[in-house]
Amino acid sequence: MVTIYDVAAKAGVSAATVSRVFNGIKVRPDMTEAVRKAAEELGFVPNRMARRLRTSSSEIIAMMIPDIENPFFTVMTRAVEDVARARGYSVMLCNTDEDPEKEQEYLRVAVSEPVAGVILAPSSIGTRLDLAIERGVPVVCVDRHAANVEADTVVADNLSGATAAARLLFEAGYRRVACVSGPKRVETADLRHQGWAAAYREANGAEPPDDLVIRTSYTVAGGAEATHRLLSLPEPPDAIFAANNKLASGVIRVLAAEGKLPPTVGLASFGGLPLVLLVPVGVLVTHLPARRLGEVAATMLLERIDGLKGPGREVVLPLVFGDEDEGIELIDGALAQTSRSS
Repeated sequence: MVTIYDVAAKAGVSAATVSRVFNGIKVRPDMTEAVRKAAEELGFVPNRMARRLRTSSSEIIAMMIPDIENPFFTVMTRAVEDVARARGYSVMLCNTDEDPEKEQEYLRVAVSEPVAGVILAPSSIGTRLDLAIERGVPVVCVDRHAANVEADTVVADNLSGATAAARLLFEAGYRRVACVSGPKRVETADLRHQGWAAAYREANGAEPPDDLVIRTSYTVAGGAEATHRLLSLPEPPDAIFAANNKLASGVIRVLAAEGKLPPTVGLASFGGLPLVLLVPVGVLVTHLPARRLGEVAATMLLERIDGLKGPGREVVLPLVFGDEDEGIELIDGALAQTSRSS
């Protein structure tokens, strides 16, 4: 293994000089150039853990997300990494599986190291950040809030976005529109359910019936099982609002198998559908600003790491309807393609 002594010998400087160069301490430009050139030629990689112990600082950011298999969180994480690496930080990815206990285990490990900061999509509104706050580790919540905690937070406008998406189904002529959303006490699932309910009341002048609401796991299997239950009702829905991309993928699977794809049964997906090889004609898709969420969260965290003080900040990113990348679209055509008589 190449050591700083090998680099020093090749560069013609002392080992102390090599150490100073890689610890960011000012060294004569010619020496710095010689050290970096020698390190590159020898394939030398600085020991970041040792550096952290010497400087009492960390170059690692912990990114904690609930579902590593969901492309929404994958895109968000990539954005965090891009911003972090530009500032010399590495990103440690933790998959919490929407499990509060697993989430707390990761948080305990992260603040014990400690990492430079944490970006977290809370598993529930009850997520605790006490240990991180007590130890002065900066935390930014992304996609969801952590209740009763004054932490920087960046989210999408889930309530208004869900209302607008569900409203499009009613405007297309559907009236018995069901809602398949995620687990209770998960903020995005709760807000998207509320948004659908607001659109239902607006269109029908009455409260939505309980049998049209199913709360399940944010999974493809959850969406499929919920759709089977809805279609087996004595009066099945004529459309479904799916509160995230994986739920919508499960809905599509069942509707396709039953021969009830749009326009027979309408569908609005809150989130893009990269898991679906070919999205059926007539499916409404809301595109969430996943990358922007990650960029803003990483920027806010780096500001805290750099010493920014003050109360927690909140950024709410709007959904720009009609934009192909971060808005809402009707797959393969105009809204009229899914219109039905009332």
